[in-house]
Amino acid sequence: MSRNPIVYSYTRAESHERAKLFRRGLRQSLADCVDPDIRRKIERIDRSAAERGALELAALHRVQAEARHDLAAAKATERTAPRADKAAARQARKAAEERVRLAERAVHKAEQS
Repeated sequence: MSRNPIVYSYTRAESHERAKLFRRGLRQSLADCVDPDIRRKIERIDRSAAERGALELAALHRVQAEARHDLAAAKATERTAPRADKAAARQARKAAEERVRLAERAVHKAEQS
C-alpha cells in the first residue's frame, strides 16, 4: 500500500536557516570554494526534519486506523440497532465515515509533501 516515503517536517526556524545556508552554499559554489560545514549543517537540519516527519506520519496513521475502527463499530451498531435508533446510528456512521475521509486525506497529503 504505502512505500514508506520520507516526510520532512521543518520548523519555521529550520526553513529559514536551511534557505540561508543554501544561498550561501550556492554563492560559494559559483566561486568554486564550498565550505563543507554548510553541507553538514543542511544535512543535520534535514535529519531532524525527517525524524519529526516520521513521527507525525506515524501519528497520522494511528489516527487513520482508529477512525477506520470507529467506522466499523458504527456500521455494526447501525446494522444491529432497533428501528427507533436507526436514524441516530446512521448519523453516527456518516460522522465516522467523514472522520475516515479526513484522516485518509491528511495521510495522503503528508505522504505527497
